[in-house]
Amino acid sequence: MIPVTGARKSIKVFGAVDVFTARFHHGWDAVFNATTYLRFLERLARVYRTSRAAKVHLVQDNASYHKDHNVWAWFHDQRQWLTVHQLPAYSPELNATERLWHHTRVQGTHNRYFPTVEELRQTLRTVFASMTRHPAQIRGYLQPFA
Repeated sequence: MIPVTGARKSIKVFGAVDVFTARFHHGWDAVFNATTYLRFLERLARVYRTSRAAKVHLVQDNASYHKDHNVWAWFHDQRQWLTVHQLPAYSPELNATERLWHHTRVQGTHNRYFPTVEELRQTLRTVFASMTRHPAQIRGYLQPFA
């Protein structure tokens, strides 16, 4: 018999990657919504707001919380250092972070059963830590974007 839990458990992870340095940023949250996305954006802002002479270009897909008026008001307030680009609908091939999610599945979660959410979380931590410590392993995924 194959054990089943009767419910699909998931972990919400925001992600972004600097295509020039292969620096991967991620943040855990309970849900995906405008409030949690803004919290993630603030974390990115602390890293990039003053670290570069040139503007930062944020490329995002069409998740509903990306289009929230509070999110766009925040973008407007950050326009001195940040330019936002919206991807066309249904174009994951243009999203560099999608390639890192693929890497995460291949290296950590593909065809694996996780009896607990904590085991899944620990596997994700391991994969993310490896990408952070060894950016060369993900640089190849980012070549088309740099």
